[in-house]
Amino acid sequence: MRIEAIRSEFPILQTQIHNHPLIYLDNAATTQKPQCVLDALNHYYTAINANVHRSVYYLSEAATKAFEEARQSVQHFINAKEARECIFVKGTTEAINLVAHSFGEHFLKKGDEILISAMEHHSNIVPWQLLCQRKELKLQVIPINEQGELELENLELYFNKKTKLLAIIHASNALGTLNPIADIIKKAHAHNIPVLVDGAQSAAHLKIDVQALDCDFFTFSGHKTYGPTGIGVLYGKSHWLEAMPPYQGGGDMILKVSFDHTTYNEIPFKFEAGTPAIAEAIALGRALEYLQKLDWAFISQHEARLLQYATEALSSIPRLKIIGQAKEKIGVISFTLEGIHPHDIGSITDQFGIAIRTGHHCAMPIMDFFKIPATTRVSFGIYNTCEEIDQLIKALDEVRRLFKLY
Repeated sequence: MRIEAIRSEFPILQTQIHNHPLIYLDNAATTQKPQCVLDALNHYYTAINANVHRSVYYLSEAATKAFEEARQSVQHFINAKEARECIFVKGTTEAINLVAHSFGEHFLKKGDEILISAMEHHSNIVPWQLLCQRKELKLQVIPINEQGELELENLELYFNKKTKLLAIIHASNALGTLNPIADIIKKAHAHNIPVLVDGAQSAAHLKIDVQALDCDFFTFSGHKTYGPTGIGVLYGKSHWLEAMPPYQGGGDMILKVSFDHTTYNEIPFKFEAGTPAIAEAIALGRALEYLQKLDWAFISQHEARLLQYATEALSSIPRLKIIGQAKEKIGVISFTLEGIHPHDIGSITDQFGIAIRTGHHCAMPIMDFFKIPATTRVSFGIYNTCEEIDQLIKALDEVRRLFKLY
């Protein structure tokens, strides 16, 4: 397998930005899409555009078949026991909100505690805060250290009879830290605490096996796994999903409705009210199939090499500080450059056709911990190269020259 062959499957990489070839280094925010995903979107709208599950004519049956085959692709991608354990949602954010509303409202009561970590994305903080406000619960937080790693030595101290759920990120979008999630889940389960894993940043980089992890819930977004925006997945163990009430009411999540009583549909449909993102779900299935066909050992080695190469190159720049030095990381590097605001760095590097992310990355508590307002972040995908990192370093040299940091 050659990276050149992979790059050729992503049309947007042929784009010129400010007369420079596009160098896309913002994969933690969203990934680019291979041609097969674009083709899947186009095929739905030009060949089988119809609603699913509700009609017996050809187009509807074809759309339904493709939609449910996409669910099976999700099942295989994360190794769920059953396809019905895979719920289509808008993305990780909606998946977490679904669990907060449905699981939280049904199983938690006043005085109970929810445990999260200090490195969570806002999407795995705010829904739990809202739930705590509604039901008078308490939110507990596992702290991090200066390396950007969770302080897990005393993890057991956070488990008690009031702890009803652990919601934790698999890999940090702001630091790149990869958490020992299997060990964390095992310890939580020893105290009969169910675990939700935010896999938004891990699903595109690691082989996910929800049965091996034994997590109770797992979430990820399509647009971060080389699929479309507006689609994602909530995996849940069937016994939890069957016990949880619906998140929203409407079409497709019912079996029978009268003015006196409604009988809900079986899972997964109980949690998929209304017309779903059909084209996006089908295209997500195609994206996951595309990823599964790749040589994951090669991809893992390639992304590890990119991370090491970029870390060494950035570390050699005077007055540049990498934020987050965890021993185990995915391909994400956040840094500051003394005296220069990240937004200025992002604006200047853009003139060289380089797309990087600047800001707080929806992780303000992390910024507060490190006493910084924002960082510049580079994040890698399967199509990035060391040559692109070289161009980034040259652009950062120009940033330093303009701000007279030599």
